[in-house]
Amino acid sequence: MAKEHDHSHEHAPMVLPPAAQQLIVQLQTFQQQYQTMAIQKESLVIQKLELDKALDELAKAADKEEVFKAVGPILIRSTKSALSGEMTEKKEMVETRLKSVDAQEKKLREKINEIQGRLQSMLGGAEPHDHAEPGEAEGENAG
Repeated sequence: MAKEHDHSHEHAPMVLPPAAQQLIVQLQTFQQQYQTMAIQKESLVIQKLELDKALDELAKAADKEEVFKAVGPILIRSTKSALSGEMTEKKEMVETRLKSVDAQEKKLREKINEIQGRLQSMLGGAEPHDHAEPGEAEGENAG
């Protein structure tokens, strides 16, 4: 008779230390925040592009030409200079917000990389992949 081997220990789930479990929860939280930042950033970039295009078109209009702006479902008559000033101000606000989102995104990326490094050293894993953006390992793409 062949002796049967007990292989149950080979498939037992690895129990992580509590400190590693906490780091994983932090890592997931930061990765979710990073994804939210990426969505906000994409929205702001689109707004900036739209404002740039609108300002370019407005610059082509003659100073005395009638111009309109959309307010909800209606168009309101305005002046070229008033619209130009309004759109320039909006563009500056979007650019300021973009800088803020970039800074927050950079801090989150640093925290994610730090936690990944701590986890890898704690669990004796491979070297961290600094070139990968957070979320790339899971195959996620923002946009």
